Amino acid sequence: MSSRVASAPASGEDSLIARYFKPIATDPGAFALTDDAAVLQARGSDIVVTTDAIVEGVHFLPDDPPETIARKALRVNLSDLAAKGAQPAGFVLTLVLRTADDAWLKPFAAALGEDAKSYACPLLGGDTVSTPGPLTISITAFGRVPVGKMVQRRGARPGDRVVVTGTIGDAALGLDILKGGAVATAIAADAAARQALVGRYRVPQPRNALAAAVRAHASAAMDVSDGLAGDLTKLCAASGVSAVIHAPGIPLSRPAAALVAQRAVDIDTLIAGGDDYEILCTVPEADFEAFAQDARRAGVPVTPIGAVIAGSAIPSFLDGQGRELALKRRSWSHF
Repeated sequence: MSSRVASAPASGEDSLIARYFKPIATDPGAFALTDDAAVLQARGSDIVVTTDAIVEGVHFLPDDPPETIARKALRVNLSDLAAKGAQPAGFVLTLVLRTADDAWLKPFAAALGEDAKSYACPLLGGDTVSTPGPLTISITAFGRVPVGKMVQRRGARPGDRVVVTGTIGDAALGLDILKGGAVATAIAADAAARQALVGRYRVPQPRNALAAAVRAHASAAMDVSDGLAGDLTKLCAASGVSAVIHAPGIPLSRPAAALVAQRAVDIDTLIAGGDDYEILCTVPEADFEAFAQDARRAGVPVTPIGAVIAGSAIPSFLDGQGRELALKRRSWSHF
């Protein structure tokens, strides 16, 4: 996301960048978006790199507000950094647009700038591209961790507790509401619940306040983007272990718990739906209380939901009577 030299006439792309994104690229390493690259200082740390794209019709709906699209684009990447125990350092943005519409770009850039400041993750550069296809926003985010301290998916050991932050399944319910599905009907009389669930889908709440605690205590971690059941399966496979989960102990929001109680949705919907952007981690038993205390200080709710066990079997989810649930699906998949 760079503009041309001062003596060259400004192109439409240059004008777009200068108008909307130069004002939020305040980090000195961004050079006010006047160069083809930026400088990110390592400061004696390892640099953690993650990238995620969100695509119209796949990750957000065509009529979603530009403010929520901007926040989601950045926050899904911040969530990855949090799960790696990394502190945000900056990001680059690729914006694929059908038109340069001021009514859309102005609130998009304003919300992006607010989140960049709030999460101390400055815009460093990027690119703008036109397309006849769907609106797409791709962000690559950078974070810092002490050398050798990034928390990987591998590292879980038998006996570790399986822990999740926040609540699970809200975003899948919010998407169903926006699409006018069964959840929308079941919850039609509760406007506050509808708003809360839609908010969880449109604007994730990345757990960056917990990054230091994850780094200090977790043996393995990842964020829940494609569904708790499927992402736990990925973490266990990377670690060469399995897990047993007490399904009634999975933390649910008030609206989600009510929908389950009414049998309007089943547990599969909640643990296989994507877009939670909570942290899933494994914590050695001896470290759990210290981890929980750090989480309380950070203001992030954490819940132990099961344990890591030896073996290579797909993780099992047990009901209140200890019977294994036969899950119809485990995660969202693009393909």
